[in-house]
Amino acid sequence: MPMALGKDYAAQQCSIARALEVIGERWTLLVVRDALYGVRRYNDFLVHLGIPRAVLASRLQALTDAGVLARRRYQESPPRDEYVLTDSGKALWPTVRSLGLWGRQHIEGTAPMRFFFHATCGTELGAYGQCTACGNIGVPLEDVEMRPGTGLDPEPDDHVSRALLAPRRLLQPLDTDRV
Repeated sequence: MPMALGKDYAAQQCSIARALEVIGERWTLLVVRDALYGVRRYNDFLVHLGIPRAVLASRLQALTDAGVLARRRYQESPPRDEYVLTDSGKALWPTVRSLGLWGRQHIEGTAPMRFFFHATCGTELGAYGQCTACGNIGVPLEDVEMRPGTGLDPEPDDHVSRALLAPRRLLQPLDTDRV
């Protein structure tokens, strides 16, 4: 009789297992992905991801506790906070990008949702995030522009998806108030 899969990887010393303790849950990398896209506010994560409130609150807290996100107050009355990526969270960009490329190449019926370009020269990034035109091996996140791909709904229902239709640089705070 097979053994049941454990609930965590505490007994494993493998760095992949330890990383999965932080980012391995179903919704977690999607929260990180959205934070890379500039989503910062609880309600914007909620609307864009379609995630249950309790799950989102739990994931945001876990990512904050792990040092992937930092919670910052953006309004005092009433008090409201936003979530921004730390250096640890920004370091997940190659993982998120690679997972998206893998899905596009190996999951049948997956259309590209977004394309990523080196904003300085306008060249689409290579498979490893490099700029093939100017030779920049590690294009900084702030210099990466995302543009909509063919897999995006051109007329989405929610304000966050509409705001993400416009070309924009990664990490730039998403302003959904204008949409």
